[in-house]
Amino acid sequence: MRATSVDEAVGRVQRKRGRRIQQILTTAAELFGEHGYDAVSLEDVADALDVTKGSLYYYFASKDELATAAIETLGNDWTDRLERLRAAQGGPPAERLRELVRAHVAIAVNEYPAALRMFLVPGTWPHAQRTRIKELRRRHDQVFRTVLTEGVESGDFATVGVDVTLQIMHTAMSQAPSWCAERAPGERDQALDELAGALMKLVAR
Repeated sequence: MRATSVDEAVGRVQRKRGRRIQQILTTAAELFGEHGYDAVSLEDVADALDVTKGSLYYYFASKDELATAAIETLGNDWTDRLERLRAAQGGPPAERLRELVRAHVAIAVNEYPAALRMFLVPGTWPHAQRTRIKELRRRHDQVFRTVLTEGVESGDFATVGVDVTLQIMHTAMSQAPSWCAERAPGERDQALDELAGALMKLVAR
């Protein structure tokens, strides 16, 4: 077999493994978000994936390792995407903040509706995961805080305070999956636009 053929075969195997790991992590995150850390076992994850518990051990040695990987992967993916969006943005703060809010709720509603809950109540997690969730939440908060603070300092925004405004925004955005769950895709997009528009009224002059 030629070297290129070997490389292609290895690449296919690696991509297949990567997709499988992502499927496991997404399923685990949904279960942890829906039921909490203590209520979910590796058997539950295996059942949801329709695989044996033993096959999960091929990828993750324990429930603790799986939970940590789910938190890291989803938390970093979500915030990485928002950070890239912020870095690429131009225009006034209001347009940029609205775009960030809209992107955040779209990810929550369309990709991680149940998994979002993993990050909402960190006190229910073991210490190591609780600490990491709080770190990821601070990083995520900073994406919005940077643009909001810039808008306040430039006079584009009027707020009762950056902290309280962000708290209200995050609380509302965390409820977006519940509000949009029963909507058809077209209606869902409209609902996300309406939510982003409503939250921007918090900073309107």
